[in-house]
Amino acid sequence: MKRRWRSAVAAIAAVATIGGLTGVTTYAADSVSITNVSYDPTRELYEQYNKIFQEHWKEKTGQDVEITQSHGGSGKQALEVANGLEADVVTLALEYDVDAIQDAGLIDDGWVDEFPEDSSPYTSTIVFLVRKGNPKNIKDWDDLVKKDVGVITPNPKTSGGARWNYLAAWAYAKDKYNGDEDKIKEFIGDLYKNVLVLDTGARGATTSFVENGQGDVLIAWENEAYLSVKDYPDDYEIVTPSISILAQPSVAVVDKVVDKRGTRDVAEEYLNYLYSDEAQRIAGDNYYRPSNQDILKEYSDVFDLDINLVTIDDFGGWKKAQETHFSDGGIFDQIYEG
Repeated sequence: MKRRWRSAVAAIAAVATIGGLTGVTTYAADSVSITNVSYDPTRELYEQYNKIFQEHWKEKTGQDVEITQSHGGSGKQALEVANGLEADVVTLALEYDVDAIQDAGLIDDGWVDEFPEDSSPYTSTIVFLVRKGNPKNIKDWDDLVKKDVGVITPNPKTSGGARWNYLAAWAYAKDKYNGDEDKIKEFIGDLYKNVLVLDTGARGATTSFVENGQGDVLIAWENEAYLSVKDYPDDYEIVTPSISILAQPSVAVVDKVVDKRGTRDVAEEYLNYLYSDEAQRIAGDNYYRPSNQDILKEYSDVFDLDINLVTIDDFGGWKKAQETHFSDGGIFDQIYEG
C-alpha cells in the first residue's frame, strides 16, 4: 500500500493534465532523465536496451527520455548509491547489493517482489575463459588449483561477479569433499593462491586477461566470456565447469530518489520493459539468459541449458552467504589473508 500511495503521488507530480474522457496521460515536460547505476559487464546490454526503451517511452508518453549509465564493481556501485550517488534505478549483480541500498533507507521493503522472477529479468552463470587450444588443458575447477595455472578473478569484496565465482567454486569443492569444510577451505585457498590479480570489477578482470595477457584462465560471467570469444574468435574459447551457479542480477527502483525527482513512472517502466520480448532478446543477444523460458529456448544453440547449477538458496540466501563468506573477518578474509 505504501508503494502504491507513493506511486500515485509521483504520478500526480509528473502529470499536467489527465484526459477524463480519453484516459490519456499528458506529461508536463517534453523530456525526462533517469540514471541507471549498474555493474561492469552490462555496458553493451544497456547501450542497446536504452535505445529501444527511448523509442518505447516516446511512443507511450510523447516524452523524450535521457538515460545516464554508471558502471563499476557491483558492491562498489551499491556503496556509491548508499553514500549519495543519485540513481533512479539500480541493475546490480546480486540481491545483496540492492539490500545494502535498502538498508541505507533509499529502497522500500519488498523490492524483490516488485518485478517478475524475483526482480531478475535475466540470469547468467559462471564459466572459464581460456586461451585458444586450451594449452593448460583446463576442464574443471580442479585444474584451477594446479601450481602452474595463473587465475584471473575479481575481488569478492567489491565485485558481485567475484562473489558468484567464489560460491561456484565452493559448491564444486563441497560436492568433491562431501561437505568437509576444512578440505573445502583448503581447496578455495589453493585456488586463490593462484590468482594473479584481484581487480575491483568483472570488466577489469576481463581486461587483465584479454587485453593485458595475464593468466591462463579467467573465471567469468558467461556473458563476459561469450563477448570475448565474439571479439577475438581466434584467441579464446569457453570451458563450462561440471558445477556452476545460477547468477541472478537484480533490478530495483530507488524509491527515495524517484519520489524526490518525480521520475517514478519512467523508472518503473524502464525496469518493467526489460521483461518485454524485444528486451529479452536483446539480453539473449548479449549472452545473458532471458528469464522468459520460451525466449531462452530460442538460444539453446548458444547456452548449455543442461548445466548443473546450484543456487544462492544452497548457501542459505544472500544475507547468510555474505555474513559467512564475505563480511570483514569472514571465510574469504580468513582464506585470502591466511
